[in-house]
Amino acid sequence: MEFESANPSVVRAIKQRVLLDAWLRAVGKPGVLPAIANYQPDGIADELSDMMGFEVGGDGDNARFLITQEGSRLAATYGNEHIDPEQRTNRYLDDAIGPALYARVAPCYRACLAQKRPIYSISTVQDADGKDVYYERLLLPFGRADAVEQIVGSYKAISIEGGFKFTNLMGVRPKATPVIVIRAVIDHDFVRGAAGHRTASDVIELS
Repeated sequence: MEFESANPSVVRAIKQRVLLDAWLRAVGKPGVLPAIANYQPDGIADELSDMMGFEVGGDGDNARFLITQEGSRLAATYGNEHIDPEQRTNRYLDDAIGPALYARVAPCYRACLAQKRPIYSISTVQDADGKDVYYERLLLPFGRADAVEQIVGSYKAISIEGGFKFTNLMGVRPKATPVIVIRAVIDHDFVRGAAGHRTASDVIELS
């Protein structure tokens, strides 16, 4: 699936819109990536369990993503909760999740590097009880005008069927292979950025 061009309204989860809007505010001018030190979204402490941070090494298809932060709920989603928290960081994403799963997610990370813009995707998957779950991924690039040096990721599992089991939802051996619904590069309204939030009734978020 190709990446469609989109504006910020493509992002469904309210809390991910907050993170995206803070990134847009940090952009000094078009073509210049914000520095991660200038990224100060509201309520970030409450979101860390669903977030990851990466240092980028290399570029293009040879780029690798060193995990610098991995949220606790996210570790459970990928079946990594048994790993000591101190050992979840300072390892590369491809090593952490294995080649099969990495092959599915790598296009989003590489697009973030190539486009130097936020990347948003939605996949559908079933939990252990067969409930349909939407898995939303938002990747935010940081660095210089000519290179992405860090990526901050936010990952939300959402279901309209009520509570669901998120353990190993997106792991190496999930109950069902995720199906991609949306892959988008957020490059419309890039400067104006933070126009219009969805209301609470627009999306159901469940943890």
